[in-house]
Amino acid sequence: MAKPKLKNTESPKKSEPRGLTELGSGPAKPKRQLEAFPNAHPDRDTVVTFHCTEFTCVCPVTGQPDFGELEISYVPDKRVLESKSLKLYLWTYRDIGIFHEDVVNELLDALYDFLKPRWMKVTGRFNIRGGIGIDVSSECDGPAGS
Repeated sequence: MAKPKLKNTESPKKSEPRGLTELGSGPAKPKRQLEAFPNAHPDRDTVVTFHCTEFTCVCPVTGQPDFGELEISYVPDKRVLESKSLKLYLWTYRDIGIFHEDVVNELLDALYDFLKPRWMKVTGRFNIRGGIGIDVSSECDGPAGS
């Protein structure tokens, strides 16, 4: 009996890094420039979640640093956010005086406008100060651009 021939299967789809300038570029600096790559699976509702555990901004009243964690979840449409550009983008908040509610909504607006995902949610969990911790969530859902 002859052995069946194995079919030469194609390799799985791979992400295309074309156009990404920060990934692998060496020492990083804070930068307000987000980057994305094409979604290899635009036909699926894939949930992507970033856990940003070292977020820092400044209280706009006292000037004291505020520390917290951000969770950014979204369902990409045509583009997927590149994580190093997100890290450098978030780093720019280190010296910005902004309320917790404002930073979460500002991030949601910027990321949603840039990616035009099917759905996105940003949650900030800010460290306890004066005995009070603050969690803020904001989301956009529906077709991109609505």
